[in-house]
Amino acid sequence: MAFKIPESVLVVVHTPQLDVLLLERARQGLWQSVTGSREPGDLDLAATARRELWEETGLSAGTLTDWRLTNRYEIWAQWQSRYAPGVTHNVEHVYGFTVPDGVAVTLDPEEHTGQVWLPWQDAMEKTFSPTNRDAIWQLPRRVLRHTGGR
Repeated sequence: MAFKIPESVLVVVHTPQLDVLLLERARQGLWQSVTGSREPGDLDLAATARRELWEETGLSAGTLTDWRLTNRYEIWAQWQSRYAPGVTHNVEHVYGFTVPDGVAVTLDPEEHTGQVWLPWQDAMEKTFSPTNRDAIWQLPRRVLRHTGGR
């Protein structure tokens, strides 16, 4: 078994109206944005983000924005065996992905069993991850900055 690289992406998928897509993790029942680890074949972190978007949602058309935000956190005990011995922390890179309202999402049932679009405030409350919650909290400010305040 190849160990996971302790570097990942968190992609907040949202509409221009700031509705956020959350996915329910299979077997855990936890809600989150698109996430995933970097793989050896990924050219860069944007490629990781696009690959994860496609694998988890079937989405490829949209605007990917690197928020230039990183989080370093301890890997939870239940996922520790996926990493090489001695690896205790992961570095997560945050992206936004803007899609039109009403876009269709196709889930990978091995990874996710549910999806929901929520206003950003509700999505922030529903996600289990503190870094995901913080990213969603930043969404309105990030979108205003990216669109020039429009």
